[in-house]
Amino acid sequence: MKIENTKAQMRKGVLEYCILSVLRDNDAYVAEILDTLKDAKLLVVEGTIYPLLTRLKNAGLLSYRWEESTSGPPRKYYGLTDTGQLFLTELTHTWDELQTAVKVVTTQKNNNHE
Repeated sequence: MKIENTKAQMRKGVLEYCILSVLRDNDAYVAEILDTLKDAKLLVVEGTIYPLLTRLKNAGLLSYRWEESTSGPPRKYYGLTDTGQLFLTELTHTWDELQTAVKVVTTQKNNNHE
């Protein structure tokens, strides 16, 4: 089993949550979202993010608007809908619980087998 495959699956599992979190306070266009993820060491390519954004939009979690750009074509800005805000709140709660559970399991002393 290759470690890179497992690491990629772990990153994919949290990508949706991270994208919604990026958009929590401000609308952003794809390059800004990618830069934020890249700065956090979550390397994502455009070919991955576009289908995910479309899926989140179709689920009613995101909306978008076109905005003129001074340096090129208009940009599509994504933002959370009210439903997206509620969804993100629930994901944050679940993430906190999951983090706690994983920490307990991965740092637990192996007293049961002594």
